[in-house]
Amino acid sequence: MDSRRRDVLKLAAFATLAGCGAVPLATHPVSRIERNPAMRSRPLMTLRLNTAPTQNIGAVPRGTRVTFPITGGSFEGERLRGKVLPGGDDWTIKRLDGVIELDLRVTLQTDDGALIHMTFEGIRDDAAPGAPYFRTLPRFETSESKYSFLNRLLAVGTGEIRPDGPVHVIEELL
Repeated sequence: MDSRRRDVLKLAAFATLAGCGAVPLATHPVSRIERNPAMRSRPLMTLRLNTAPTQNIGAVPRGTRVTFPITGGSFEGERLRGKVLPGGDDWTIKRLDGVIELDLRVTLQTDDGALIHMTFEGIRDDAAPGAPYFRTLPRFETSESKYSFLNRLLAVGTGEIRPDGPVHVIEELL
């Protein structure tokens, strides 16, 4: 007898002894959750950032702390486009193994004036096979109903450092 069936029988016996009456036994195996083996996504936006000179905080307990002040930028996609407002930052830690942990927070302003708070955590590894490995997990918050779909989605991104600044291609997970 498999352990799952044995556990159900024990529960039924206990419930009967405790005066709860009979507990129906499962006659069919628990159905497996059907899932699509391939994750799907669709383009959400391309984000281009402008940064000021870095602020090198130096060696801290977890590694080397460097911040990248965000001075502006732009974003564009099929459903939204606009500019990155100055005042955000990308707080990074370069770990002892050379991997850079990212923690970005910016405010986006759409072409029609809506404000969107965007954060992401990420990993950049310039020594990975096929380097650089640069992946992010963006999240969004807005009070603007037209863009409220952003509050309910998960996204992933790939990044690249270009001479004119970082560029992130962000995909919405479906």
